[in-house]
Amino acid sequence: MLLNEGQMHLFEHWSEPGVDDDKKKSFFDQVRRLNSSYPGGLVSYIQNARKLLADSKAGKNPYDGFTPSVPSGEVLTFGDDNFVSLEAAGVKEARNAAFVLVAGGLGERLGYKGIKVALPRETTTGKCFLQHYIESILSLQEASCKMVDDGCHTKIPFVIMTSDDTNVLTIQLLESNSYFGMEPSQVKILKQEKVACLADNDARLALDPNDKYRIQTKPHGHGDVHSLLYSSGLLEQWKSEGRKWVLFFQDTNGLLFNAIPSALGVSAIKGYNVNSLAVPRKAKEAIGGITKLTHVDGRTMVINVEYNQLDPLLRATGHPDGDANCETGYSPYPGNINQLILELGPYIEELKKTHGAISEFVNPKYTDSTKMTFKSSTRLECMMQDYPKTLPPSAKVGFTVMDTWLAYAPVKNNPEDAAKVPKGNPYHSATSGEMAIYRANSLILRKAGAQIADPVVDTFNGQEVEVWPRITWSPRWGLTFRNVKEKVRGDSSISQRSALAINGRNIFLEGLSLDGTLIVNSVDEAEVKITGHVQNKGWTIQHVDYKDTSEKEEIRIRGFKFEKVEQLEVNYTEPGKHSLSA
Repeated sequence: MLLNEGQMHLFEHWSEPGVDDDKKKSFFDQVRRLNSSYPGGLVSYIQNARKLLADSKAGKNPYDGFTPSVPSGEVLTFGDDNFVSLEAAGVKEARNAAFVLVAGGLGERLGYKGIKVALPRETTTGKCFLQHYIESILSLQEASCKMVDDGCHTKIPFVIMTSDDTNVLTIQLLESNSYFGMEPSQVKILKQEKVACLADNDARLALDPNDKYRIQTKPHGHGDVHSLLYSSGLLEQWKSEGRKWVLFFQDTNGLLFNAIPSALGVSAIKGYNVNSLAVPRKAKEAIGGITKLTHVDGRTMVINVEYNQLDPLLRATGHPDGDANCETGYSPYPGNINQLILELGPYIEELKKTHGAISEFVNPKYTDSTKMTFKSSTRLECMMQDYPKTLPPSAKVGFTVMDTWLAYAPVKNNPEDAAKVPKGNPYHSATSGEMAIYRANSLILRKAGAQIADPVVDTFNGQEVEVWPRITWSPRWGLTFRNVKEKVRGDSSISQRSALAINGRNIFLEGLSLDGTLIVNSVDEAEVKITGHVQNKGWTIQHVDYKDTSEKEEIRIRGFKFEKVEQLEVNYTEPGKHSLSA
C-alpha cells in the first residue's frame, strides 16, 4: 500500500534483512495505527493531502464560487423574560443531553506546563476548570431531573477527548479527586491519535529526524472528536437511551456554563440540528464569523469563516466595505466561540455517511515564493466547528448570540503575548479570564437586585483590567439566573475590595452588607440566611511578575495573588434552617 502511494523513500535507509528487525516491526505497528485511526486509512490521508497541497501551492481560494450572507439565529438579552424561559427549557432538556470536552492540548502556549483543564478557573477558591465543568454538569443533571416527576435517575454522560500529551494527566486529575463527585461510569475518555507528517508537495510522509524507522506525527486538530465518537459506539448507545443532544465545548472558557442552559433551550424550541454559540463581534476582530455561504451551484452552508478570510470574501462579492460594523455597532456576522450543540438523530445520520471525517485544510510554511519546498514538515488538520460543511441544505443550522461578558473568556495567551494585544482588544489570558469571572458574577448579582460596587482598573503582567469584587459561587447555587434571583433578597451590598465565596445550594443573601471577605460553606440539606454587616480586613491583591520563579506557574501567568489577611468563614454541616446575622 505504501509503495502504491509513492512512499518508497520510507524504505531507502533500511538495513539488510536480519538487521534492525525489531525496529522494522515497530515501524509497521505504527503504520497500522495510523491506518486504522484515520477514516479511509492512510490511502485516503495521502490522496487528500495531495489534493490539498496542490490547491495550496496554486493559491486556490476555498471560497471560490461562494457568496456570503448573514445567517439566521437568536440574539439573547441576559435576564429578560425570554432568557429566563429559555434557561428553564434548556434545564429541562439537559437530562437528554451528553457533554463532550475537547482537551487534547497542554498549557504551553499559556506558560503552564500541565494540562489546561487542571488550571484554576479562579484563585479565590482555586477550583480547576475540570472541577467547575463537572460540578456544572452535575447541577444540570439534578435540576433537570427535578423538573420531571417520574423518579428520574438520569446520569448525563461526559466524554473527554484527550491526546498523547494529556491522556495520563487527565486520568490522574480525575482519579485523585474522585472524579469531582461524578460517578466514574459517567465519564468516558477517548484519545485522539496523531497523523503522519508530510515532507513535500507530493505528500511523501516525513520520517522522524531522530529515527529512520518512525514516521513523524503531529496532532490532527479537535475535528477528530467526530470520528472518535462515531467509532466508539457511544452515539448509538445514547440514542437507545433516548438522548437528544450532544454539546461540545473547549477546555478553558470559565464562563461557558452561564450560556449552556439558554442555548440548549434555543436548540429545543427552534429545532436546530446545529446550534453554534456566538458572541457579538466587532468588524475585523480576530475571531471567526458565523456566515451563510451560497455556491453558484445552489449549495448552501452555515459555517465559521476565519476573520482573515471573511473581509476579502465580502469585498470580492459586492461588499466594498468588507467586514464592517452595522447599525448595532457590531459586525452582522457573529463571533464563533467554538461551542456546538448538535441534535443527536441527524448527527448520527450524517456520520453514517462521513464516518466522522471532517473537511480538512493544510497550512504549509514554504521556504520561498516558488512554494516548492517546506521550512518544516506539515500535516492535514481539521476543526470540530467545520462539521456543518457536509450537511444537506435541509439541515437546520443556526446560532445563539450572548453577551461576551456573560459567555466568553477563554484562557489561551501567555503574559508576553497578551501584553502585546492592541488596547481595547481582549487579552484572552489567565489574568483576563479570572477577572472576567468576577465581572460576570458581579453583573449577574446586580441584575438580581444587589448593590455591587464599581470596579477599579489595575494592571497585571502588562494588561489593564477591571477588578470587580471577587465573587464566586458553586454551580448548584446559581445554575440559572432564576436560581440567583430567588436567593438574593432584600437590600444586599458588596464593596469593591470584598470577596464572597458561596459553596452550597440553599444560601440566601438577605440584606447582607459585605466589606471584606466572606466564605460560606453548607451541606445541601441546610438552608442558610446571611444578613447584617460583615466587615474585616479581607484579602488584598498582590502583584506578581510572570518572570518570578519563586511563585507557581499558575500564579505567575495571572500576575496577581491574594494575601489572605482576614476573613469570616462559616460552615454549616447540619441539615435544617440556619442564619448568620453579623
